[in-house]
Amino acid sequence: MHPWNLSEPVHVEPWPDPLLEHHGFEVRHPYVEEFWLAILGPTATWLMRRLAAHLDGHPDGGPVDLQALAAGIGVGHRNGRHAPFLRTLERCARFGLVQATPQGLRVRRHLPPLTQSQVARLPEDLRQRHAAVVDRASAPAPAPAVSSPEPAERVERARGAALALIERGLAPHVAERELHRDGTHPALAHAAVRWALEQRGLVAAAEEPMPPAA
Repeated sequence: MHPWNLSEPVHVEPWPDPLLEHHGFEVRHPYVEEFWLAILGPTATWLMRRLAAHLDGHPDGGPVDLQALAAGIGVGHRNGRHAPFLRTLERCARFGLVQATPQGLRVRRHLPPLTQSQVARLPEDLRQRHAAVVDRASAPAPAPAVSSPEPAERVERARGAALALIERGLAPHVAERELHRDGTHPALAHAAVRWALEQRGLVAAAEEPMPPAA
């Protein structure tokens, strides 16, 4: 991360990602509080919420008093590379939620659905609740009132969506789940993701190693 001095303001700006904004969860969404909290940790979660609140009032970005922000989430304002607040920023960066730039800091306002390995780290009761959320999200959508596209068109549409998801770096099983959410039949979603992987010369990758817990 950037070697900031907490006594100096830093420019904070949004880090846009249309796919994440469409398929993910705003940092103040109940999904984040119920499931991401156990993975990200309370301090980092509160930091992301405070940064999102700042961007509510400054959509194009603006300066943030890091010292006041650190004090506001209860981690003090001690400086130096091992300062608690800077460790919290580094944790958010490891999860891809913030990014240091020459101008300051870019911030995500949406978090993705948990990966399979992240879900496995949840307590049993949260794993069960998360499975119920995924099941509801994967339920087949009601049949549209208008006529459905021809089969070939459905295949092309699914392949295009799958390719976009894979190119954004989503794991294959996550890409399949996102296609399910959009109403794609599971069999077609699986085939479309496999096609997208073949187009990019990829194979189904194992889950990435997770950062250590705070």
